[in-house]
Amino acid sequence: MTDAVNAYPGERLGLPEAGPGSVGRPGRRIAALAIDWAAAVILSIAFFQYDAIATTVIFVVVQILFIPTAGGSPGHRILGMRVVRLDGAWVGLWRPIVRTLLLAVVIPAVIWDADQRGVHDKAAGTLLIRA
Repeated sequence: MTDAVNAYPGERLGLPEAGPGSVGRPGRRIAALAIDWAAAVILSIAFFQYDAIATTVIFVVVQILFIPTAGGSPGHRILGMRVVRLDGAWVGLWRPIVRTLLLAVVIPAVIWDADQRGVHDKAAGTLLIRA
């Protein structure tokens, strides 16, 4: 038995090629990350006269709070994406923590599989899709 090459990211997961429910593409993902990081920097400047550790903590806390409650970080939601479990159920509380702590390490986020899922998403059993 041979594995066929996927025609598009998310095909083997049963997701559509484009539109709602499709895999969030790298451009949107990077832009969402930039929005979230910029917000963390602004809050760090406002309350801590910019501190790198405070910025990282703010970023992590926002991710962990918003993913289970709003379906994604502010950047994700602004750019029309959301974080979901592969089975479609609520992401719960531990998945956003695992996903975010790995994202804060950076390396797992830049290692992707054929479905454009980073190691942080694979470890948490989540997927970033278009809303």
